[in-house]
Amino acid sequence: MERTYRWHEHVGINLYWLGQSFASGVLTPILLPYLVLLFVPDAQKNTYLASVNIAGLAVAMLVQPIAGMLSDRSTSRWGRRRPFIMTGALLNALAILLIGLSPQFGKLSDPNARVLFGVVLGFAVLQVANICSQFSANIAQGPLQGLIPDLIPEKQRGFSSGIKSVFELLPSLMVLGISPLVNKGYMLLTAAIVSVVLVVTMVVTVFSAHEEPQTARPEKINWEPYLRMIGLTALFVTITQLAVWLVNLSGSLTSGSNVAARILLVGLAGMIGMAGAIFIGVYFGASLGIGKEAGQQKSFIWWVINRLMFLAAVGAIQRFAMYFLKDVLKIQNAATMTSILLALVALFLIPSALFGGRLADRVGKKRLVSASGYIASAGAFLLVLSGFVASSGLLNLPQAGYIGMVLVSGCVIGLGTGTFMATNWALGTSLVPPAEAGKFLGISNLAGAGAGIVGAGIGGPLADYFDAVQPGLGYLVIFFLYAVLFLLSVAALGQVKIAEQLSS
Repeated sequence: MERTYRWHEHVGINLYWLGQSFASGVLTPILLPYLVLLFVPDAQKNTYLASVNIAGLAVAMLVQPIAGMLSDRSTSRWGRRRPFIMTGALLNALAILLIGLSPQFGKLSDPNARVLFGVVLGFAVLQVANICSQFSANIAQGPLQGLIPDLIPEKQRGFSSGIKSVFELLPSLMVLGISPLVNKGYMLLTAAIVSVVLVVTMVVTVFSAHEEPQTARPEKINWEPYLRMIGLTALFVTITQLAVWLVNLSGSLTSGSNVAARILLVGLAGMIGMAGAIFIGVYFGASLGIGKEAGQQKSFIWWVINRLMFLAAVGAIQRFAMYFLKDVLKIQNAATMTSILLALVALFLIPSALFGGRLADRVGKKRLVSASGYIASAGAFLLVLSGFVASSGLLNLPQAGYIGMVLVSGCVIGLGTGTFMATNWALGTSLVPPAEAGKFLGISNLAGAGAGIVGAGIGGPLADYFDAVQPGLGYLVIFFLYAVLFLLSVAALGQVKIAEQLSS
């Protein structure tokens, strides 16, 4: 007889998603940007922050699917998933503690700071600790994704997945309580709190997920898909670095030009680099992942391009938000204000995500995905406008007025992002062959990390270049480019042909 799970069992099985999301919600937009400021020259902080993000995302692309595959084959008496979840969580907790300890190894302000590979030793420790954190987090996350399909009956999976989604979004509000510690410089305490949340939520999930050991002997490993993952990771990193080279080259060629000409030419090079990296990465990534059938799946490929452009823009805005608030709006407690902004985004993201799917059934998935791109773009343009009027003094508003504009822009971006999250994936599932859905959607999941590599990897050096031309200008330029990237995601969607269109 099929077992029926009670609500508290669904909560227990999914609680580690709260820990994982809380950790990433503290590290990515708040703790890592704050720590980078301690280790590198202010003029290069965006480039170095981008390097930290790229290394972590590249590791995530490789480790998560391999850990999931190994857990599929596990014959441990503790079950297939739980040993990986426990091991990954404990290692991640240690890695995050090392991130919090990194300033103890030397900061840029220290008179006798030790240098390793051309950077302050503290930054080298931060980079290694972040890579270890991503490695261990994805050891757990790959198998964690298998708990609902493994344990929960089909008729209850919607409810359980809804709880999982809430736990993934809730940390955006929880971070409000921890950001003041970052502003006060309590790095180790912040890291310790994150580590404790990780371990506690992991323990609840491990004891709630009653797995039976796998007795059947697993089939021989087919390594071909994972070699393709390595190729896809290397592809995105290489293309991103070529795009950065293009930006640097255009900057050198226009060094004697006026500011407007440099914004136009170098900014255009950055836009071409971002959009081109996504297009080329997806095109060749699809060829690697799908094979000869890629030419027959043009709508799917354009859907992935749409998805990556949107995710690259929204993810990069999140990563550089704290520096924007600090350098352009001159906010002293930038970490706290960043957490308030992200919480406000979440307040609009959650209801739009919950109701977006139902609305898509009425107006059409493609139409609503398109609308989400326009909405998010409007929010990003408003963010640029707030920075422009603050830096130029055009309206002579008090600082609270500029902050209000930023918060409104966050609400709009949250509304667009929630709508996108609710409908984009549903659109994608309607484009893939049902018998090969896992292979096709797996390509999109892997390439999603590539979006972060592109958005941050190109945006960081571009921001530093324009900040050297005029302080604060870099964030206005890259946020403008991210707003355009939202619009380009809508344009890419125009190439997607769904069944209703094909039959008409």
